[in-house]
Amino acid sequence: MRRGRARWPLLIVVATLVVVTAAVAADYWSAKPAEYQATFVGREACVDCHQEEAKLYQDSHHDLAMDVATDETVLADFGDVTFTQYGITSRFYRDGDKFMVNTEGETGEMEDFEVKYVFGYTPLQNYMVEFDRPDDMPEDQVARVQVLRLTWDTEKGEWFYLSPPDVFEKMEPDDPLHWTGIGQRWQIMCAECHSTNLQENFDLKTNQYHTTFSEIDVSCEACHGPGSLHVELANSRSLFWDRNHGYGLAKLKGDNPRPQIETCAPCHSRRALLDETFHPGDPYHDHFQLETLTEATYHADGQIKDEVYVYGSFIQSKMYHEKIRCTDCHDPHSLQLKFPGNQVCTNCHQHAAGKYDVPSHHHHEPGTEGAMCVNCHMPDATYMAVDPRRDHSMRVPRPDLSLAIGTPNACSDCHVMDQLEDVRKQVSDEDRKTIEKMYPLEEYANWLLAAQAGIKPVADAVRKTDQWCEDACEKWYGEDRQTPKHWGEDIAAFRRGDPDGVKRLIKVAKTRGGYPYPPIARATALRELTLRPVGDSELRDIVDAAKEILADTTDEPIVRAAAASVMQVAPPTMTRKSLVPALQDTSPLVRDEATRTLAQSDAYGTLTSSERTQVDLALKNVKQTLMIGGDRGGAHMTWGILNERTGKLDEAAKAYQNALRIQPAMTGPRTNLASLLERMASQQPGPTAAQYQQYAAKLRDEELPLLIRDANLAPENADVQHRCGLALYLAGRYDEALQRLELAARLAPDVDQYQMVVELMKQKMAEEEASK
Repeated sequence: MRRGRARWPLLIVVATLVVVTAAVAADYWSAKPAEYQATFVGREACVDCHQEEAKLYQDSHHDLAMDVATDETVLADFGDVTFTQYGITSRFYRDGDKFMVNTEGETGEMEDFEVKYVFGYTPLQNYMVEFDRPDDMPEDQVARVQVLRLTWDTEKGEWFYLSPPDVFEKMEPDDPLHWTGIGQRWQIMCAECHSTNLQENFDLKTNQYHTTFSEIDVSCEACHGPGSLHVELANSRSLFWDRNHGYGLAKLKGDNPRPQIETCAPCHSRRALLDETFHPGDPYHDHFQLETLTEATYHADGQIKDEVYVYGSFIQSKMYHEKIRCTDCHDPHSLQLKFPGNQVCTNCHQHAAGKYDVPSHHHHEPGTEGAMCVNCHMPDATYMAVDPRRDHSMRVPRPDLSLAIGTPNACSDCHVMDQLEDVRKQVSDEDRKTIEKMYPLEEYANWLLAAQAGIKPVADAVRKTDQWCEDACEKWYGEDRQTPKHWGEDIAAFRRGDPDGVKRLIKVAKTRGGYPYPPIARATALRELTLRPVGDSELRDIVDAAKEILADTTDEPIVRAAAASVMQVAPPTMTRKSLVPALQDTSPLVRDEATRTLAQSDAYGTLTSSERTQVDLALKNVKQTLMIGGDRGGAHMTWGILNERTGKLDEAAKAYQNALRIQPAMTGPRTNLASLLERMASQQPGPTAAQYQQYAAKLRDEELPLLIRDANLAPENADVQHRCGLALYLAGRYDEALQRLELAARLAPDVDQYQMVVELMKQKMAEEEASK
């Protein structure tokens, strides 16, 4: 009996362990389903447990991204002051608690507008006005919002007019870049990246917005994802987090830096949306199409030209390819740099004493601007008139490339100002007026623009400075100086029409391995290859390279999608053979590009019945992508073109009409719809055909003044001039048509079609003159 009684404690312990183990195992294995979707709960649910992060976040640029206009949030002077620009005197005043502005409205008349929201904090603050709000709209919904171009400089404490780039005159109210136009619409240009959980909610039938957001600014869940599951898990009595969902938030830490970088990238890149399902931590290229290094936005070597928001620059850098991530330099909550001055760089670059942060390396007086790492390796450019942004491609200054292909370099960025007095003495009175109006020489970027515009004293000064900087670098660094061949030289060669330009770009496109040939540069090379006519032999080489890249599923999506776009220039059967399999690709970006290319090219006509069904099904996804931007006429225009190319004429006509209804001042939909109606008229009985022809003529009459407007606004755009010339020809205005067509041919001498149309136009005019 004693022996039996002795066993009881052991049995109790074992039983207890079994029960506890079972309970712990049950606790661990109880988890939310993998497909469980968390919801947004707001920052207040985060603050109690994350007070230090909340303190850092407070008053950051994310915290102050947008707000309701109040005495606390409005920084500008609304004390009955005026500001005059282009002959329009605007008045800023208060009406009780309201902030008001009297300025030119949509009709061209002076009107009073209430400022409903503020945007940003420093170095400038924008102000926004709500339009078209029905009386019965719920309070949590926002109607159409327009951003005033009248802007407050928070550094200088004064009003200024924020002009669009390259616009140096008053814009008429029907201009899409006027503050009431589509180019200044909050929902289109700003909202997605300045609020949390934004839902645009555009109603195509009523042409109205019912926009909502969880929080008005960029809050915790914008970066970490919806927080309901995290809060639930944190407040539970479980010993574990969730085995399927971890902490219930985006996984932004770990050895792989891409989840974190690609969580920042959507709002810090110039891109188009593929869908609206992105969650922090997701692969970027599954949801976005990154703009490549186009001639309008980047210099040939990838340095920033237009405002491109960092990501497209950073992924070119050696730092990115060495797995540096955003938070290595920036605090993720305050957004401030983690260290002062050069320490933000030397914190990682801890080489032997005296290697970098000393005059023997930078050759400038310690403590001066020239001794700052960022001024040489991350030069800035000013956007929005007063906001300097640094180039995150983090490159070694290359004045030798500046001399070879005309790109900027950080040395000349500073030292070109040494030439200012000489330039002022040398320029003509006419050039001086042009400089003052369009290219004020307080900034290096304007020196380059003035040089490109043909102002010789400026161009000579830029080249002289580049040569001086090149000589200095050669003297300072001698045999240790590294000037490797750069892919920018190949892009520049192609753009200037060098005979071996195609071969050089193909080599760039096919060079894998990351840095120094980043995927964005390779994708750029591929897309550039479709932008100018080439010979048959070169075309075969281009198509062969694109096929090879597209077939390699281990390559980056941005490169393979660019390869799919190249197939538009391939023979139809080859396009079909390469792109039909790509409809099933694992990359949404590649699938989208393959679908569009098949639908827009002659390859669609070669598809079998089964293949055509596949493309038509894939086009439904393309439509969903396009209709994310359904509040823009361009989205409906593109959808109309795709339908017209695939023979769905009624659907195409409907799309063009939607484009017209949404954006009536836009050029393009009327011309496309008129051509489509004329095409359809030939397939209709007499009375219906006459109606179609009559409507088409009306559309062309309405389109002509809009085309002339655009041609006057874009005198350097060959395509716009050509389309305007054709419209003038159809209207019987031959002399004006010839002027526009000849201008297009001069602007783009390599486009054979422009030259051919000019000759045909002259022949037509000669025949008519002879018949009189």
